[in-house]
Amino acid sequence: MDLWKFHNPVDVHAGIGALERLPRLVGDRRALLIVFPEAEPLGLIGRLKGMLGDRLVAVETDIRPNPDVQWLAPLYERLWHDHPGARCVIALGGGSSIDCAKAMLTATPSGRFDELLDHLVDPQAAPLPADAPHRALIAVPTTAGTGSEVTPWATLWDAARSRKHSLHLPWTWPEAAVVDPSLMVSLPRAATLASGLDALSHALESLWNVHRNPVSASLAVAAARRIVATLPALLEEPRRLDLREALAVAALQAGMAFSNTRTALAHSLSYEITLTHGVPHGLACSFSLPRVMRLALGQDLALDEQLLAIFDAVDGDAAVAALERFLRGLGVSTDPADYGIAPADWDERVAQALRGPRGRNFIGGAPVVPHSR
Repeated sequence: MDLWKFHNPVDVHAGIGALERLPRLVGDRRALLIVFPEAEPLGLIGRLKGMLGDRLVAVETDIRPNPDVQWLAPLYERLWHDHPGARCVIALGGGSSIDCAKAMLTATPSGRFDELLDHLVDPQAAPLPADAPHRALIAVPTTAGTGSEVTPWATLWDAARSRKHSLHLPWTWPEAAVVDPSLMVSLPRAATLASGLDALSHALESLWNVHRNPVSASLAVAAARRIVATLPALLEEPRRLDLREALAVAALQAGMAFSNTRTALAHSLSYEITLTHGVPHGLACSFSLPRVMRLALGQDLALDEQLLAIFDAVDGDAAVAALERFLRGLGVSTDPADYGIAPADWDERVAQALRGPRGRNFIGGAPVVPHSR
């Protein structure tokens, strides 16, 4: 066996009632709260204010899906100008809230966001000082899917230039993650579905990945099996706390898995679909999973066995069919045409995605097999 390592420095606190540990995790630091807009009527902001008192020095609720540099820049500069002594950022919400919070951590030399953006465009030309007073992040997910609470990455969008940036710095690992399933009970059906499928994609993408290792693979298999078993039932009974907890654990396992591998081909395909067609990320990265699985099968015997085990399948065709049934049973089409992609364009998109940084993680980076309809 080749040498391998598994690394994840996030201090995870999980289970029903885990949010009560937040004051101890914040300690005596002043903190900023980045939170989704609906948190106020849900009573979550008042709850955190009651828990943290005057340690909570600012609350930002104007967080939109797919964080874009046009509105991140003024938010960043205002928070660093108005609260330079805040040493901690609490992110409460889904992937957009946590990604936005990660963009608020870096202390640039001048306090301007464009220095961070220059680094994202060209890290070599615009290095950032590691010894600056960067902030620490405590991530409190309210969806079961993003995985961002246990990874260092954030996806930042620049819609005006039709591009995305992947933020990844040593200090963008969360210091701690607080995963409390009771915060997820009120999540709407559409968000429950999209986030659950995002977690499934994370699990599978970390398996058909050139960077996988025995620990990441075991986490991914467990996560994928749990998601397949839990998500349909949860969509039928969204108030069941036991199902919310099961999905939260699976999403956490998937996040831990891809924290060591990154994602692969399905995610590489998804970004342009989200940017140009407005397809929610969880759907954009999951509808193609059966097609990507078919490309991955046959590349590695151990991987094949893991994929068959997830779907209790006797062979690759049966595993692909089981995944297609699972998605269609949730109302998710697996036809690219339903997401604005002409059939004639699909193979070229796959070939292009394989050349991207996420696509190059894919274990099956071989010539694309044309799809049939």
